[in-house]
Amino acid sequence: MNFVMPDFFPAAAEIFLLGMACVILLIDLVVGDSKRWLIAMLTQVTLVGCAAITVYTADGQVVLTFNNMFVDDLLADFLKLLVYVSVAVTLIYSRGYLVARALDKAEFYLLALFATLGMMVMISAAHFVTIYLGLELMSLSLYAMVALDRDSARATEAAMKYFVLGAMASGFLLYGMSMLYGATGTLEIGGVAQAIYNGVANEKVLVFGLVFIVSGLAFKLGLVPFHMWIPDVYQGAPTAVTLFIGSAPKLAAFAMTMRLLVYGMFEVAEQWQLMLMVMAVLSMALGNLAAIAQSNLKRMLAYSTISHMGYMLLGLISGVASGDKHFALNAYSAAMYYTVAYVMMSLGTFGTILLLSRAGFEAEHLDDFKGLNQRSPWFAAIMGILMFSMAGVPFFIGFFAKFSVLLAVVDTQNYWLAVTAVFFALIGAYYYLRVVKLMYFDAPTDTAPIKASLDMRLMLSANGLAVALLGIFPQTVMGLCSFALLRSL
Repeated sequence: MNFVMPDFFPAAAEIFLLGMACVILLIDLVVGDSKRWLIAMLTQVTLVGCAAITVYTADGQVVLTFNNMFVDDLLADFLKLLVYVSVAVTLIYSRGYLVARALDKAEFYLLALFATLGMMVMISAAHFVTIYLGLELMSLSLYAMVALDRDSARATEAAMKYFVLGAMASGFLLYGMSMLYGATGTLEIGGVAQAIYNGVANEKVLVFGLVFIVSGLAFKLGLVPFHMWIPDVYQGAPTAVTLFIGSAPKLAAFAMTMRLLVYGMFEVAEQWQLMLMVMAVLSMALGNLAAIAQSNLKRMLAYSTISHMGYMLLGLISGVASGDKHFALNAYSAAMYYTVAYVMMSLGTFGTILLLSRAGFEAEHLDDFKGLNQRSPWFAAIMGILMFSMAGVPFFIGFFAKFSVLLAVVDTQNYWLAVTAVFFALIGAYYYLRVVKLMYFDAPTDTAPIKASLDMRLMLSANGLAVALLGIFPQTVMGLCSFALLRSL
């Protein structure tokens, strides 16, 4: 057998990140705890370098390499750039929190980089093995990050729950992939799509495997009934880790869902459309209703995440309702836009929680936000923007995200689904607006001054203003999503 040397150029960003992670690991052995800021700085430099390489290697063409296991297209490039930005912002928000709790260790930054590498591999995966390798690299890093605070029993418990349920979900996904291999005779996503299109796949085995694939994806997205881990992990993990889990991995999970279901199994869309539709409705219902009863803000946002992922699914569901490629593009663009909007809002919301936290105090309860307007009118306004946006109030990015997926649903004439989504969105507005009420109309229970670094204050302000401005000019992000998908489908 002749060995063909793969083209390493499309994977240059991944290779650079892996190399820099190894360099940072060695540097940490030399500098120790005395110059921890150097590790944080090098991590940010690594992300900037990855972004520069991704932009440089992007040519708008679909390029397959590593024996058709790795794909470099505009969708992958765009999502990777968003992942870099998300991780960089997360690290800026987390720095003060970690220092105050003696968690500012090289392990956090290295695990963040390896998790980012896993996300990058997932986003560019064109093969079942590549998807699984990227997924496990990301997941194992996240498990360790949740347990980073070894003195916290709550964090340890959350890590164990996350690990056990995550391993089970990975098993579901792997088993589903093995069934698809048995049905089609190939592990390549493009090969699976071709086998189904040509009618040579074993239909019964294919559908059986599809159930396990959707189950694994549902866990990674946090959809009902595979949502059990989200509230416990969000609450139990250190807030900096919760921020990380609630942002960039959602982009990678969206990419994995697109690669597997849309790119690989569009021809059997009728089979997975109904499953996703049921999970979307259940996620919107349980997420919004359960969030009302929460007094812990991190737990409330966890249930909010479940509902938001349900709304994101509406776009994926709508894309298979018609054979028109242009129609499908609009629906998938809406789903992608919703994911990007959610990540932006999640970053800002958890960033505000980190802003109010200090040594020995976690600002994770609703009462901790009482009277925030009296302590800091500016950051109360930023948090208000984020809450209004998550509730879908015009004219913030969250409103247009919901509007775009609802429009896609209406175009399929699934009016009952659109009405259901609007109904649960109205219910969800209650617990978001409750936070605004506490900030502006209740007396503060904590009068301690808000202390944070200048870079965090500037980044959080920029985050909140971006949520507002991109709501006024939504066509900017929506156009980028549509263009990336158009050049990649």
